[in-house]
Amino acid sequence: MYDDKKILAIIPARGGSKGIHRKNIRDLCGKPLIAWTIEEAKKSKYIDTCIVSTEDEEIKKIAENYGGTVPFLRPAELARDDTPGVEPVLHAIDQLPGYDYIVLLQPTSPLRIVEDIDGAVEFCLKQQSNSCVSVTEPDHSPYWMYTLEEKGAMTPILKISPDKSYRRQLLPKVYRLNGAVYVAECNSIKKNRSFITEDTLGYIMPKERSLDIDTMLDFKLVEFFIKERGILTHE
Repeated sequence: MYDDKKILAIIPARGGSKGIHRKNIRDLCGKPLIAWTIEEAKKSKYIDTCIVSTEDEEIKKIAENYGGTVPFLRPAELARDDTPGVEPVLHAIDQLPGYDYIVLLQPTSPLRIVEDIDGAVEFCLKQQSNSCVSVTEPDHSPYWMYTLEEKGAMTPILKISPDKSYRRQLLPKVYRLNGAVYVAECNSIKKNRSFITEDTLGYIMPKERSLDIDTMLDFKLVEFFIKERGILTHE
């Protein structure tokens, strides 16, 4: 709880995965991928209840083995490849009413730590915002990106004066979503069916904790990063 607001955290983990088979329970440095998120969420001083939303019995069992709470199984129709990400959140809100804010923690961000979670919650509620999402600086500026027309003609995505385009220090600072932490007021989620609206705030996270796993290359990079830093646990 923060400032008398009850907070529900949701870790979505469906059984299917296109990029990596059974990704959410694949071993990452000695424990299932989902366990990294469960363990950090349980350390939060603001989250009142943290649940795992899944349709999969094996994921349910593994999540519970690592201290996760699975109060219900998600309907299979809310676990398809084309299911919008907000649908499991809305389903969980219906199943567990009485909370003021939702925190969505995707298991594909295993380097995210409790300070990131609580920091985003604090930032969102102190600013009295309806929603807040974690962001980080991209590796490459969109001011250096182009579309290619017919015959290879280049068209810049964003316009900038030529005298600034070759000096990174002069380019406007930009941020991208990193998928690690989403915070939103429950009524806002139900009304907008999205964590992101024109009023959403960005909570900045460092690059080294912003890696998101979508492909096997991502998985290997995160695995390498954990081993290099010697953090086989986040403690």
